[in-house]
Amino acid sequence: MEYGLIGATLKHSYSKLIHEQLYPCDYQLTELPTEAEAREFMGKRPFKAINVTIPYKQPVIPYCAVLDEKAKAIGAVNTVVNVNGVLHGYNTDFDGFAFLAAAHGVEFSGRKVLILGTGGTSKTVTAVAKAAGAAEVLYASRTPGEERISYEDALACGAQVVVNTSPAGMYPNNDTLALDVARMPGLEAVLDAVYNPFSTRLVQAGRAAGAKAAGGLEMLVAQAVYAAALFTGTQPQTDRIAPLAKAIFAEKANISLVGMPSCGKTTIGKQLAKAFGKTFVDLDAEIVKTAGKPIPDIFAESGEAGFRDLEQQVTARFAKEGGQVLSTGGGAVLRSENVAALRQNGPVVFIDRPLELLRTGGGRPLSTDRAALAAMEKKRRPLYEAAADIRIPNNTDVFRRAAKAAEEALHAYFGT
Repeated sequence: MEYGLIGATLKHSYSKLIHEQLYPCDYQLTELPTEAEAREFMGKRPFKAINVTIPYKQPVIPYCAVLDEKAKAIGAVNTVVNVNGVLHGYNTDFDGFAFLAAAHGVEFSGRKVLILGTGGTSKTVTAVAKAAGAAEVLYASRTPGEERISYEDALACGAQVVVNTSPAGMYPNNDTLALDVARMPGLEAVLDAVYNPFSTRLVQAGRAAGAKAAGGLEMLVAQAVYAAALFTGTQPQTDRIAPLAKAIFAEKANISLVGMPSCGKTTIGKQLAKAFGKTFVDLDAEIVKTAGKPIPDIFAESGEAGFRDLEQQVTARFAKEGGQVLSTGGGAVLRSENVAALRQNGPVVFIDRPLELLRTGGGRPLSTDRAALAAMEKKRRPLYEAAADIRIPNNTDVFRRAAKAAEEALHAYFGT
């Protein structure tokens, strides 16, 4: 191959998409599940240039006859260029992480920094933090040792900045919370090198705690821009980092619709899916498909708790994927786990239809009459408002007007 990426698992990678937009190339994703396979690949060196990801940023070093200063200092390589059979190793993650931190106003000077994980990316983050004047850098690991504290001790370490460099929370294990940062007093910022999902549970917890927080998409794009410059012998196109990150987010993100039963989620959702080139998914329909029976029968046999358990399972399964418009059931917001799942990969949109225009019945066990519907709306409205990034009024029977308003709001949200 000419250009590509090697790593143990690459099904979640956006690198091919990024590099093929930056310059004309056939960029290949090469999964090497074992270190033995990675070493065999590096020994054969069948490439012009490659990127390297978890867990091979350190094992590739012995194959590089030439290392740039950043790679030497960090002890990790994420970019390898084959120059007439001689491998040159670089670390563009340094520039990528520095870009991410700067883009979100994260300050390291005089701060205590806690890094989760001890692999190659942790060394990169250490170098950036120290170069920016961090007062102290600590490391937390599931297997604490001489230079690594436990995750429980990390909660009381007094760090102002937390950076996750471990795979915790990465697709497909999206439900993992790397560290309960809400329990850390004085927290200022949380950064996560994981970029799939866009907002890991760690990033969401950081935001909920009032800290600056961001996932790793901009780091991924920035390091790719610097790597592409090394691949092609040109100057880094740094002005393309932010627009390309926004474009990838817009393409891969989900749009999740919440709101009362009969508010128009299905009709509006189908129109949004067509407008944004995404797949429409009705989560209530998927619950019926999973259970093999209609929703009233699920309620009759398992009660509301049983239905909510199944709803949570189905929501988690679809929300971890991307490029979809998800129409949720009216009660999905009753469980915070569902809201967290929906928020991990894109905006949540509240379709707000006035109570007097909502319908009763229609196979909805909890809204069989107007009184039940009114009580439900009163209980759920604060939850819809808290979950939503965007609110779209739908006070007309012509749902396409609400869909048009939602489309315009989402274009503004995505920056497209």
